[in-house]
Amino acid sequence: MESHVFEAVNLVQSGCPSFFKFIAANETGDTGGHQCGFYIPREFAEMALGEPCIKGANKDVRAKIAWNDDKVTESRFVYYGVGTRNESRITQFGRGFEYLRSEYTGALVVFARTAVDSYRAFVFNSEEEIDEFLGALGLGPADANKLIRLDGKSPESQEEQAFVQFIQSLNVDFPSSDIMSAAARKIEDAIYDHEEYIRTQPDVKLISWSEIEYRLFRAIENDRYGKFIANGFSSVDDFIEKANAVLNRRKSRAGKSLEHHLGAIFAGNGIEFEGQVVTEGNKKPDFIFPSSSAYHNMSFPIEKLVFLAAKTTCKDRWRQILNEADRFRDQTKYLCTLQQGMTVKQMNEMAAEKVVLVVPQPYVKSYPKNTGMQIVTLSRFINFVKGVQA
Repeated sequence: MESHVFEAVNLVQSGCPSFFKFIAANETGDTGGHQCGFYIPREFAEMALGEPCIKGANKDVRAKIAWNDDKVTESRFVYYGVGTRNESRITQFGRGFEYLRSEYTGALVVFARTAVDSYRAFVFNSEEEIDEFLGALGLGPADANKLIRLDGKSPESQEEQAFVQFIQSLNVDFPSSDIMSAAARKIEDAIYDHEEYIRTQPDVKLISWSEIEYRLFRAIENDRYGKFIANGFSSVDDFIEKANAVLNRRKSRAGKSLEHHLGAIFAGNGIEFEGQVVTEGNKKPDFIFPSSSAYHNMSFPIEKLVFLAAKTTCKDRWRQILNEADRFRDQTKYLCTLQQGMTVKQMNEMAAEKVVLVVPQPYVKSYPKNTGMQIVTLSRFINFVKGVQA
């Protein structure tokens, strides 16, 4: 694990109040404007300010932030509550601050509070670093912009009860990823009573399911491994073996979760599709619409076929999808992601390869505007496929 990633993970696990976010296009100026500094969640702002953020007044406090490269900024935590504004930001990093440049759009930044007026910040701009950080903590992109909680607890008592019931029903150490995802969907539908969102607000549903699954996964981890942590380990090898098992399971779950939830949404919308279709050379795109047989039937018109890949993050690995299905080599390829933001350069490269991003509607605003890249919401993609299959 890279040293900065290890340090960030260690601070979070040691109990430092922390949150992460993806650097948005409006923060780097890629939308044409340039908002002041980094947006931060209200809970984190209230902790920094030492008082509630209440509409009608602006509040601020100064603090030191130490960054990746050991640069220290004398920055300002500020809550804007006057007029129509109701948001919190970290501002004042000095002229020409590196991490607010265009090439950092879509990078992941972690803030951890190490003392009353001191913070540590880490910026990860490669997919490997992002995956290492998220995987080590069992987090996903849907967990951005909120305080990181590692105790597996939810403020919703109904959720906690449902988690306990599910854990008690298990007859295995850990359920498979498809069972875990299905349980998260069932719990979310039962507690929040918005099952119709699968058709009316699929973008919201996808994010909500992802968040619930993360909390359920952490609850199972705490139940399964809590006793080992409390009792200690018999040897260093025993510790490493357990730690590697946890990390590998976290990464595996994150990679499959998005695919499982998308499949449930497509099925709930009456769309014909098939997952993990074997194409040429044993390659397996995540989704082919309507089916494997249609894809392999060369008389089936290409304009009636739709290709969709699913990648939780895709800053670097989006190129992997380009050769997953030969019939789409010169055709439009759709890629669904929970990534929040990318650089203009990356988006233009994707556009040149005829890749269209499918992004949950709340995340669209984090991407640069006026690029050659087309972005569609999940709802719009579903309507598009329905039209193709009509």
